Amino acid sequence: MSFLDELGKNARVILFDKRGTGLSDRVTDLSTLEDRMDDIRAVMDAVGSKQAALFGHSEGGSVSALFAATYPHRTLALLTFGVFAKRRFSEDYPWAPTVEERQEVYDMIDESWGSGEMDLASLAPSMKDDKAFMKWLANYFRSGASPGAAAVLTRMNTEVDIIDILDTIEVPTLLMYRTFDIDVKIGEGRFIAKRIKGSKFVEFDGADHLFWVGNAQEVLDEMLGFIAEIKPFQHHQRKLSTIVCTDLHNKEAAQLIKQYRGSILKSASDQHMSFFSGPSKAVHAAIEIQKQMRAENRQIRIAIHTGECILKDDMHVTGLAVHIAQEILPLAQAGEILVTQTVTNLLSGAGLEFVSKDPVQLPGLPEKITILSLQDEQLSPQEAENTISTTSPRNHSFLEDVLESIERHMADDKFDIDTLCTEVGVSERQLQRKLKSIANKTPSQMVRSVRLHRAKEILLEDHDGISQAAFQTGFNSLSYFAKCFKKEFGVAPSMVG
Repeated sequence: MSFLDELGKNARVILFDKRGTGLSDRVTDLSTLEDRMDDIRAVMDAVGSKQAALFGHSEGGSVSALFAATYPHRTLALLTFGVFAKRRFSEDYPWAPTVEERQEVYDMIDESWGSGEMDLASLAPSMKDDKAFMKWLANYFRSGASPGAAAVLTRMNTEVDIIDILDTIEVPTLLMYRTFDIDVKIGEGRFIAKRIKGSKFVEFDGADHLFWVGNAQEVLDEMLGFIAEIKPFQHHQRKLSTIVCTDLHNKEAAQLIKQYRGSILKSASDQHMSFFSGPSKAVHAAIEIQKQMRAENRQIRIAIHTGECILKDDMHVTGLAVHIAQEILPLAQAGEILVTQTVTNLLSGAGLEFVSKDPVQLPGLPEKITILSLQDEQLSPQEAENTISTTSPRNHSFLEDVLESIERHMADDKFDIDTLCTEVGVSERQLQRKLKSIANKTPSQMVRSVRLHRAKEILLEDHDGISQAAFQTGFNSLSYFAKCFKKEFGVAPSMVG
């Protein structure tokens, strides 16, 4: 590619196939941003790169941002193009796709991944009339990932949420966007730029999401100019870390912390603290510590928070993240692991279950924060059986639970897979596997199919009530409803009656 060739004339360019694509192993389960961040570090170690300027495009920018916050001493600069902070619509982040818009992407992957029917025009609208290019682009995606891998990767991206770590990034940062990008909105760029101190925000004309089409030379020139002006960064040991606080400690716990690549910190309080480069290692270390303590008939409380810390050479640590973890610990019950919302945002795809508690006001913080309790799945087989038998009748099947959940939310257009998992009591990974084996459907396909069959029943009763049939079954777009209905039954809704 000429863009990378030109970039390589001015800097050493290190490329690798991200997890699940190209020559890397295929993924069957959701990975976390932390996993993908570790992939970057592993590649840098493998090629002997102690420091690098990271360039991340789209979701690659999200994981690069997390890396820059966590490993500032290894990040010369952060350069991004079309990066987003979140991939689920919310009132405080209105640029992200809605549940329905993401569902259309899932449908496209399920039905036409890599075929000539793929709708890729939104990624490169300046090339939409170039049939040869669009055919090449479809082949590029098909070669990069199988349909199954593409579906998993897309769900990974849907779970991204780095809003809480943006203000911890201190390395030189360049944020580049195109004004009319459909996939990632210019408003997202401005939102992110306000939260990264000293970042440079550059807006290019055009609508292409792919950085290497359209006015790519302008993008390249901006990058080269920014790289040329990079100055050594003095980070003073400020970095994004995950702090784990406990009220008990022993030699076995210390070994587990080291096993999960954590470090034990010195503290003047009676709390025991350790820090980790990412929340996944911290939470799994906490789970193992709880198991080990339980085996000794002892119960401890654990609190976990991810945020900016200031590390000193003597392994003392200060910073707001430490304060928050210390203040949360007394709120935990014996044997409970409490985490903050920031931790769960970065753990999307880890297969862990959390229950939200009421927001709390901690000393020294201007606003209440959300804390969650980790649901302990490390029960013995006998304990697990007892728990299941008290919450679900023996003759009540898993599929019935799924259908009942969909029925309860039939008209709710905000109903999503997360809610379904919560009500059925399984992780998304377990839901995927069970529905595939029972009904040969993905969760999204199951929800859509149940809703469409109910819509057909409504239409048979009232032939003229197409809009009512759609809205009563959770579709807020008539065109999307008509498209799905025809695919499911082979006829348009207007033909039913």
